[in-house]
Amino acid sequence: MNFPLQIPASHKSVFEVISTAASSINQPVYIVGGYVRDFYLDRLKQTEPDLDFVTLGSGISLAEKVHQALKGSHLSVFKQFGTALVKTDEFELEFVGARRESYRKNSRKPIVENGSLEDDQLRRDLTINALSWSLNKEDFGTLVDPFGGIQDLKNKLIRTPIDPKQTFDDDPLRMLRAIRFATQLNFNIEEKTYNAISEMAPRLEIISKERIVTELNKIIMSDKPSIGFAHLFHTGLLKQFFPQMHQLQGVKEKNGQTHKDNFWHTLQVLDNVVEYGGDLWLRWAAILHDIAKPPTQRFDKDAGWTFHGHDALGAKWTKGIFRQLGLPLDE
Repeated sequence: MNFPLQIPASHKSVFEVISTAASSINQPVYIVGGYVRDFYLDRLKQTEPDLDFVTLGSGISLAEKVHQALKGSHLSVFKQFGTALVKTDEFELEFVGARRESYRKNSRKPIVENGSLEDDQLRRDLTINALSWSLNKEDFGTLVDPFGGIQDLKNKLIRTPIDPKQTFDDDPLRMLRAIRFATQLNFNIEEKTYNAISEMAPRLEIISKERIVTELNKIIMSDKPSIGFAHLFHTGLLKQFFPQMHQLQGVKEKNGQTHKDNFWHTLQVLDNVVEYGGDLWLRWAAILHDIAKPPTQRFDKDAGWTFHGHDALGAKWTKGIFRQLGLPLDE
């Protein structure tokens, strides 16, 4: 089979194995999401391959066939989710059957039904993550882009495939993911999508702290995390899960004297740390270095604004903040 796009030879070989396996059980198969997005962004060499495959049929059955064809691979089956993972020395290949999802109002557990490829793409968080390529012999490597994801990549735009309120209501974590991708890729968020995040920020309360902090750490580990924190602040998401940082914002004036805005100062310090390559915990240290300034703020007629003891109080707060956010206490 001749793949029409320039991808690494080892990737093409795996795609051919998957195509042959799918054909043998008469199940159309597509690679969807991050791999396709990153190909068009020329980021495949910068990131671990995100290899997610959707089949019109049983994802587990297809994974079993692929496992048989890839000698030395390891198969993990997750029957309760209808998914399977095939691991090789080089790749992790995730398989799932195309599905349609709906949600009850206050539940993150979807009602799942078998669906078409378009149904599966409709449930994706962003248009740029709904891109797919066919791995079927008759149209091997053909792009399937029903929501204009390629144009959004060109325009550097974050947008949802359907009404953003519906997208975020179904899974409120998608609001954080939209901001995370805008930060990592330095994209703008479409106005309608941005407004929906602001309106629906309180819905984040149904999401576990572990899922939230996973996205937050990805923002923190981006090249310019201040972009993401600015979005989190302006949309109101930040105060939903990290009110201590939200409260840093603001400037008081007395007798004509003001102090710096500690929120924006913190973001500048964070970006400065990133320039020197700081790891995750050094970046967290930058975020927390002034976290206790609001309650220690005092005005002295001679000295002006002071924050005596903020560093000691901040150190005392750190363990509680880490517990609140679901961060490990032993790193």
